[in-house]
Amino acid sequence: MPNQFSRTERLLGHTAMEKLQNARVAIFGIGGVGGYVVEALARSGVGSMDLIDDDKVCLSNLNRQIIATMETIGQYKVDVMKARILTINPEAAVKTYRCFFSAETADQFDFSEYDYVVDAIDTVSAKIELILRSQEKQTPIISCMGAGNKLDPTRFEIADIYKTSVCPLAKVMRKELKTRGVKKLKVLYSQELPLHPLPDHLEILDDNEIVLQEDLIPNMQKVNPQTGQAVERKGSPKRQTPGSISFVPPAAGLIIAGEVIRDLCGVNR
Repeated sequence: MPNQFSRTERLLGHTAMEKLQNARVAIFGIGGVGGYVVEALARSGVGSMDLIDDDKVCLSNLNRQIIATMETIGQYKVDVMKARILTINPEAAVKTYRCFFSAETADQFDFSEYDYVVDAIDTVSAKIELILRSQEKQTPIISCMGAGNKLDPTRFEIADIYKTSVCPLAKVMRKELKTRGVKKLKVLYSQELPLHPLPDHLEILDDNEIVLQEDLIPNMQKVNPQTGQAVERKGSPKRQTPGSISFVPPAAGLIIAGEVIRDLCGVNR
């Protein structure tokens, strides 16, 4: 009997569809890249997914994130994504975690339960922790390198982390993973040189002082995904928000999803 996955079964076969139905995939980061990974996995028939992200949909997400609409602004991304999955496949099992993954929160997750892990987060320390935890349990993982400040989705390719070049984030990850004894890691990366984003919009405060919008963000430390360098915000703009566009992060997400599907099914390329 025809169902929503009939066309996929024509390509992959019944046995592969059963593998996808029985697979459990964890996606860390439900943003411009991760959202499209989840979308493609859901439409391919993956039966169980764990969604991990602590962010809410905001206005600046509308240009590239599949779950971002005027109606979803202010809602948790994992909640919106779960609802979307269930409109595609009501029988899917979806667990959500309103959580920022880090060394401090990693114990919430049993990586031995996953058939595959997708790393779509943008901080180096979190990526390293995720990779180490996955490989410790011998769980397959694919990691997304830098997708911001880029305009050419055709430059994305799949490679081992130690065979990457050009990408600033991949360079940092190579160094950090090597020091931790990681021998290999499947990644998506691009050799396109990142563009330099234009300055953020200006805001005028009540006292007529002009400041960058970045100044209004509370003090915190984060890693710039384009350079891999830790950046401290102490009341002045020191980290420039990466630029992004509608067709680059989604392309990255769909390519990653394709790798996950083929690996789960054992499809030769």
